[in-house]
Amino acid sequence: MKPLAYCPVCGHELGEREEGGRIRQACDNCGYVHYVNPVPAVGILIEMNGGIVLIRRANPPHQGRWALPSGYIEADESAEDAAVREAHEETGLQVELIELAGVNSFPEGPPLSGLMVFYRARPIGGELRAGDDASEAEVFQTGELPLLPFRTHREAISQWLSRVQSPHKAPAAPEDEAPNFFIRPAESRDANEIMALLALIPANRELERESWREVFQRIRETDSIEVFVAVAKQQPPLVIGFVALTIVRALTESRGLINDMAVLPTYQRRGVGAALLEAAMRRAERLNLHLLMINEQRANDRAKAFYAALGFDEESYMKLKLKRSN
Repeated sequence: MKPLAYCPVCGHELGEREEGGRIRQACDNCGYVHYVNPVPAVGILIEMNGGIVLIRRANPPHQGRWALPSGYIEADESAEDAAVREAHEETGLQVELIELAGVNSFPEGPPLSGLMVFYRARPIGGELRAGDDASEAEVFQTGELPLLPFRTHREAISQWLSRVQSPHKAPAAPEDEAPNFFIRPAESRDANEIMALLALIPANRELERESWREVFQRIRETDSIEVFVAVAKQQPPLVIGFVALTIVRALTESRGLINDMAVLPTYQRRGVGAALLEAAMRRAERLNLHLLMINEQRANDRAKAFYAALGFDEESYMKLKLKRSN
């Protein structure tokens, strides 16, 4: 979101000051503080003919890609009302909501930071047809689902698949749950999902378009970077986390650097991060690297404590930030 130029209360030019532990836009004239909050939206998992209803997006972002029916909540309606309305506008179906399917957030956009509320629903009338900003509407069986471009939609579908593929399995507490994922080296087909995970890292959200193109190229072609992904055991499979190990070979010793690692929010605290780090550590040992480093400046306090528990020590390195030439 672009910053405001003038105070919406008194019209005075806005400055900045610290409020609530963050630097925020504020007015020195009347005291107004501008808080940027996430925008609420809904997504609907319409169960129909043994599958799930998807719409092909007619407008950006991700024009032409398949996604769940979704949209923003209007100021004068509830989240439930918005879900029923969006379902009808985009699919032509009158639906009733079955239950709350999950809540997720997308601070990475696009284009704004938001909060996504997902509902399971079933048709009770209408006819399946594309409408509003959808160019097509179709029922996909579980084994035919395409890769959805929105990270929150992929997570909602993953949770829904876990439920429909194991309908009689009693829910387990996260600490007692057996790992429902596996770790493998990344493949070229994982690049788009890794890019979406990279956007979850706050330090990456300021990258320009050209920088993202370079990142995509490095994922697919750089020999000195080895990427491991965590994949949920479901059909179709879903990449739920990744870690990138950069190999630096000097004249006298070799080192490994972990600069980027991310796990989907709904899969955090399930051992995914630990399994990814263990895979990177085993690979570093097989490569006979002398030292494995983590860039803790890109980690929050919880991640730093997690790294320390695994045996990583804090060390200081002198550094010089280089200017990029055009």
